[in-house]
Amino acid sequence: MSAPLMSERRVSIIGAMLVAIGPISMALFTPAMTELVRAFGSTESVIKLTLTVYFGGFACAQLIAGPLSDALGRRPITIIFMALYCAASLVAVFAPSVEVLIAARFVQGVGASAGIAISRALVRDLFTDDRSSRIMNLIGIILALGPALAPTIGGLMLPLLGWRSLFVLMAILGFIIIAVTVFAMKETVVADKSRLNLPALGRTYRMLLTHKHFMSASLVIGGALGALYAQATFLPFILMNDVGLSSAQFGVSMLAQSGSFFLASLVCRGLMEKFGADRLVGPGLVFIACGSIGTMTLLIWPPSFLHVMIPVATYSFGIAFVMPAMSTAALAPFGKAAGAAASLMGFIQMGSGLLMGTIGALMGNAVVAMGLLIPIMGAVACGSFIIYRKLGPAAALPIPGKGAGQAGPSVPNPAAMAAPDK
Repeated sequence: MSAPLMSERRVSIIGAMLVAIGPISMALFTPAMTELVRAFGSTESVIKLTLTVYFGGFACAQLIAGPLSDALGRRPITIIFMALYCAASLVAVFAPSVEVLIAARFVQGVGASAGIAISRALVRDLFTDDRSSRIMNLIGIILALGPALAPTIGGLMLPLLGWRSLFVLMAILGFIIIAVTVFAMKETVVADKSRLNLPALGRTYRMLLTHKHFMSASLVIGGALGALYAQATFLPFILMNDVGLSSAQFGVSMLAQSGSFFLASLVCRGLMEKFGADRLVGPGLVFIACGSIGTMTLLIWPPSFLHVMIPVATYSFGIAFVMPAMSTAALAPFGKAAGAAASLMGFIQMGSGLLMGTIGALMGNAVVAMGLLIPIMGAVACGSFIIYRKLGPAAALPIPGKGAGQAGPSVPNPAAMAAPDK
């Protein structure tokens, strides 16, 4: 078999940058949420909308970004969506009102949505099985660094340069990704505009939603990683309002979450060589269950820094063990619809965080919301994995052509199996 067009290392780095832009945009912003309440003379509920609409745009637009990349190519769609992200970031810099900021955050989410769908599709275009899991793990390691540092950077920039400087930094990151896409990413599918068929796309999504292996694996990811996005709507208010941390202290404290994920990713990478990715999912879910139980105690005892962050770090540690195998398992049967499958998986992941974050905002009490909703997400992850294991391995599933009532396949670029880059 010929070597792929891009090496594992290059795909890992590009994929990590694409995946990270969404969480970084969220993590940079969270230390500023309490400041924005004062800056716009608004309320916590309104400012929370800036995060909720970002999630909404990020989650829903993935359903379009992935299939568009199947039809028009990974590179052009990445450039278009990231240009949209950069434009929205610049609008946010000069936002005169909270309404404009909310609108800009929604468009930001739409622009960032292509990253998570296209990065996973890139991996599926070129690699499968253990190589895919290794890349997903390496993406996780690199991904952990951005969100780990972002709250700290945001917390330090906030008192020195103000909240608008955070969006300047986001715009710069967006332009960097565009440059990387232009000069380093190589196309991995053959563009075919005939695949822009909304009824056929709807049938493809319906097929995915009824595919038991895909849904069970995706719900494991949704319950595990989606909890991080839900926590983002709770932790700023718990740690700064209830525990009493400053914005800079909050930023540093979030290293417990991302640092735990980073450490687990390193451990997982070594263990995968010996045991394989699949055998690490069970232990990862044990950590998630322990973190869920620890978070549930917020319903009994008042929050303190360690009471909040030790369960958060434990939950994050488990996620790193779960993600490589479950991401590979969810996409494995769908080589000819990798973009659509990655998009729906991302939607489930982000949508679960959006749903729980919205429910938590409506509850009004961040401590109660976190103590109740995060354990529910942990239970969903564990229960879905039990169902996945009972189903047994899934065979690769060819997606019928448009004449058979399904979206047409995304055809791999013949050059994708040429000599590798150095």
